[in-house]
Amino acid sequence: MSRVIALAPGCGGAHHRGMIFQTPDVAQPQSRLRTGLRWLLALIYALVGLAHLRGAHGFLAIMPAWVPWPLEVILVTGICEILGAIGLLIPRLRWISGVMLALYAISVYPANLHHAFGGVTVGGLPSSWWYHGPRLAFQPVFVWWALFAGGVIDWPFKRSAT
Repeated sequence: MSRVIALAPGCGGAHHRGMIFQTPDVAQPQSRLRTGLRWLLALIYALVGLAHLRGAHGFLAIMPAWVPWPLEVILVTGICEILGAIGLLIPRLRWISGVMLALYAISVYPANLHHAFGGVTVGGLPSSWWYHGPRLAFQPVFVWWALFAGGVIDWPFKRSAT
């Protein structure tokens, strides 16, 4: 059975004013799904973060011209991806990590659009719509995935009370 926890100032841990959420019960199928998706997303973000750190210069072509300090932005995004991945696996940081990774997925969308529509070729990455189409369409799924893995939302798995 799950417990309902209401966090308010002064009750310790992270403060999410007015937020009420359920702690997962590992025996429930949704909890197992959330745990599996959390670990998979953490692995993906850790690997992509390492790729951004190890091959930052390779990502420069993807950056829109209006982004200041593009190399530094790429390095910071790599660090954010790795920290977000770690945070998803730490219960105290899970909620905020889910929110921040969702915001991150939204914030990098302009670079994905520039890559797709700007005729940018990057070594090792396909340049066809077989690559760009699914990548652009999947970005909202990454937003949902981060929020679900972080325990921020239950949609679409939460059952109606009626």
